[in-house]
Amino acid sequence: MGSADARPKILLLGKINHAQKSWDALGELGELVKPTATNRADFIQECRDGKYDGVVAAYRTYFSVAITGPVDEELVNALPSSLQYIAHCGAGYDQIDVHACTARKPMIRVSNVPTAVDDATADANMFLILGALRNFNAGMHALRQGKWLGQPAPLLGHDPEGKTLGILGMGGIGRNLMRKAEAFGMKVIYHNRRQLSEELSGGAQYVTFDELLATSDVLSLNLPLNKQTRHIIGKDEFAKMKDGVVVVNTARGAVMDEAALVEALDSGKVFSAGLDVFEEEPKIHPGLLSNASVILVPHMGTWTIETLTAMEEWAIDNVRLAVTTGKLKSPVSEQVDL
Repeated sequence: MGSADARPKILLLGKINHAQKSWDALGELGELVKPTATNRADFIQECRDGKYDGVVAAYRTYFSVAITGPVDEELVNALPSSLQYIAHCGAGYDQIDVHACTARKPMIRVSNVPTAVDDATADANMFLILGALRNFNAGMHALRQGKWLGQPAPLLGHDPEGKTLGILGMGGIGRNLMRKAEAFGMKVIYHNRRQLSEELSGGAQYVTFDELLATSDVLSLNLPLNKQTRHIIGKDEFAKMKDGVVVVNTARGAVMDEAALVEALDSGKVFSAGLDVFEEEPKIHPGLLSNASVILVPHMGTWTIETLTAMEEWAIDNVRLAVTTGKLKSPVSEQVDL
């Protein structure tokens, strides 16, 4: 076998849209391969047929789930034994069962793009907070129907100034959001699995989960989705919130029980909501679609040229480092200590 054939293979799952030059440059380190499969059954069959033998690293996008399905135990065990690294181009990696990746022999190391998304997502978050607080969507909805403000006019909104913003999940996005919200005169409190250092929290007050629910005028969900956080906000939690609370979610749809949110909106418990993520994307709960006070965005939190380019470059860096040094630039938190 010639040395050219012995080069590692690098698998692309999904598309490179902005950092093509950087991706092409990986061709100097290894052979770049793509699946021909367009669905999970065919992809798993290609794995079993040895099509990806020799693949050391895979770059995957959020949308590649359409080809492979979730990276669960079944898929992990079908992937070639040569595969040691998965570089996910996104901050949230709930589509990947990290436990199954760690348990496999040999282990698969997973990386994400932890901070490249912070600014754009926090901007979208702030847009949703302002839009939901001010009840802008109801007015925009009436305007597009040729009814100006509408009859009756929308309920009056609220100023952000002096309101308490409760952030659930004080990671990079939550901390970025805090700075932006403070510029609008909001007071920030937060709840996290662990209390942050004074320096990291930027002076935001740490409160218990129940305190966060009871005292927030605006509740922002900024936590990752996993088994522990699925439906962390549901019927019982809404009952503990202030009457007329505003709820905003740019994390993952399933951290909140959507049906319970619709109920809370219908009862008036929740004044309005701003959502960039949904439980069953691209399907939206009809109770959200029919409520003009809810501001809905189709998962566009990172939808900017600058951010998407930075994310791709970062994930490609993870692949490059994996192939050249055997280390990842940003391993996911569950594998940091391994």
